[in-house]
Amino acid sequence: MTETATGTASVVYLIRGAAILGGDAEDLLIRDGIIAERGIGLSAEGATVIEAAGLVALPGMVDIHTHLREPGREDAETVETGTRAAALGGYTAVHAMANSNPVADTAGVVEQVHSLGRASGWVDVRPVGAVTVGLAGEQLAELGAMADSRAQVRVFSDDGICVHDPVLMRRALEYVKAFDGVVAQHAQEPRLTAGAQMNEGAVSAVLGLAGWPAVAEESIIARDVLLTQHVGSRLHVCHVSTAGSVEIVRWAKERGINVTAEVTPHHLLLTDELVRSYDPVYKVNPPLRTDADVQALRAGLADGTIDVVGTDHAPHPSEHKECEWAQAAMGMTGLETALSVVQETMIETGLMTWADFARVTSTVPAAIGRVADQGRPLEAGEPANVILVDPAARWTVDPHKMATMGRNSPFAGKELPGAVVATFFKGHPTVLDGKLNTPYRHAADPAGAGSN
Repeated sequence: MTETATGTASVVYLIRGAAILGGDAEDLLIRDGIIAERGIGLSAEGATVIEAAGLVALPGMVDIHTHLREPGREDAETVETGTRAAALGGYTAVHAMANSNPVADTAGVVEQVHSLGRASGWVDVRPVGAVTVGLAGEQLAELGAMADSRAQVRVFSDDGICVHDPVLMRRALEYVKAFDGVVAQHAQEPRLTAGAQMNEGAVSAVLGLAGWPAVAEESIIARDVLLTQHVGSRLHVCHVSTAGSVEIVRWAKERGINVTAEVTPHHLLLTDELVRSYDPVYKVNPPLRTDADVQALRAGLADGTIDVVGTDHAPHPSEHKECEWAQAAMGMTGLETALSVVQETMIETGLMTWADFARVTSTVPAAIGRVADQGRPLEAGEPANVILVDPAARWTVDPHKMATMGRNSPFAGKELPGAVVATFFKGHPTVLDGKLNTPYRHAADPAGAGSN
């Protein structure tokens, strides 16, 4: 601590010798939530020094697609447990999907989620508003009221359920255009996936499980990019999973259509071959696809066709996953493993650099969600949302040691590279030495900066 000219305490941290975006080693001086200086040989009286030689400094990660379950599904996850997991995973902001109970389809519910995030203090929680009332796909929700609320919602999605009515989808795109919002579509034609259990292909034929054809995803994306072009609005495609989807998004971008797309870490690594085990931990929506799809997704992320990595973190109570395949819930956890999976699939394969990693996990998702103080450059004067990563670390995934309440990680028992050593949220270390430290407390919060 040092004192300012007014006598108030100034919180100062000096990160020494970190490789900025994987490049040259430099120092970062953080003072009162802002990067005060960047350079070599920096010093500051009273600063807490963090020796970061061998570590990579990156902007805090931003997840465009997280399920925090609260309100209503606190048996699966809460804002508190989900944001702890996010901080440990290197995130400083997450977008909380709308399929809670009650659904986040009113200003009141999104403000509740926003308030829970502020009270928690581990990351910035940005609520996603539902596109339709109750996710029923019949009438538009209170889009304008949610946008004008304290939560300032800019992303709207019925994720988990496709907005399959083209007229309703057009109206939603028209409506959000007025306040620079975006519709994030769960691309799934419901009539083509009725009763579907896994990817439609050779493996589903052998196992006798109802198939989920790639065209069910691709047909909705094709329709929606054309609607977006017609309206002149913004479309974001959730969890792209097929090679054909990548090609449709590429076609749309070549024509200047304002579309962005995300891929999950699990779709970058896992294939439908795992379903041969009948382990419901591999049951997810959209389903795990083929190795050819995985390679196309990696190439699409590397060349910018796919804009961002979104975790689709979907925790479930154990009884909803530890059961027979047909009855199991769809979804996987992902906040605490995302960085490592992307390092393994994209960086260690030579497809991307750490600077590219920052683009797809921080800068671009923040831009899509219109989160002004996240995804910023690690430069003087910028908000100090910073993470330190040890790229040489190796660790074995144990879901029972994670902060999330969900134990449904598809990477259980797998050794992964890379580990988050520290997370700074608004200049405050929420994670130090790879462990939770203390949450950030907003200036208006009476609790001050106390421990958790």
